[in-house]
Amino acid sequence: MRPRPTAVPRSVAAQAVAVPAVLATAVSALLATAPSAGAAPGTGPSRTAAATAVRGGNVLYSASGRCTVGFNATKGNTYYAIMEGRCAGGARDWYADAARTVHVGVTEAVRFPGEDHALIRYTNPAVSYPGEVDLGGRFLDITGAARPAVGQQVCLAGPAAGQRCGRVDAVNVSVNYPEGTVSGIARTSACTDPGTAAGRPAVSGGTAIGLAMGGSGTCTSGGTTYLQPVVPVLQAYGLTLH
Repeated sequence: MRPRPTAVPRSVAAQAVAVPAVLATAVSALLATAPSAGAAPGTGPSRTAAATAVRGGNVLYSASGRCTVGFNATKGNTYYAIMEGRCAGGARDWYADAARTVHVGVTEAVRFPGEDHALIRYTNPAVSYPGEVDLGGRFLDITGAARPAVGQQVCLAGPAAGQRCGRVDAVNVSVNYPEGTVSGIARTSACTDPGTAAGRPAVSGGTAIGLAMGGSGTCTSGGTTYLQPVVPVLQAYGLTLH
């Protein structure tokens, strides 16, 4: 799959909304010092005959826990995972399996609070990193990215629950955590059940919108989910979705 340019629409102007502390479903990771599995840093992965593939919605494991990949991206010949910063913070080495035998990457950057995202540099050329989101049995090709807009339909995607959809209720929201405030967030009516939201990719069709940060309520009672928009992350690191 050849890299596609990231489509960034005009800025969405919206009134900032103050929000009380949100129920966060991700757990802040402690500093991980797990040794590298001998991967060659900075090399582009093989796109054929790979033993393992990591897509958006899949889980990566560190010495201190697990986090969900939001989207895969590239810069030059290097592949990256974008994930939630609060979950990834402190971890260094990442693996494709819970036993931590397939090393796939290292943490390159974490921003939390203020923003809520992390950048994982893939280092294992034997693993493939498609520009897709895993919906469980089928894959959604991601063709670009856009900023969330009020009224827009968004779906939280992942292999376990498929897609849970709602609409963007507000943008430029501030969310308060014990560690500090995260700003520039979108509030949506896409439902999540406890423990299933954090880090999941939020999409509108094949367009990447953001990363789920957490929320409140359930899919039975209805609820709220907050998104870290993905476009500012791509711009900050000079990344392209592929």
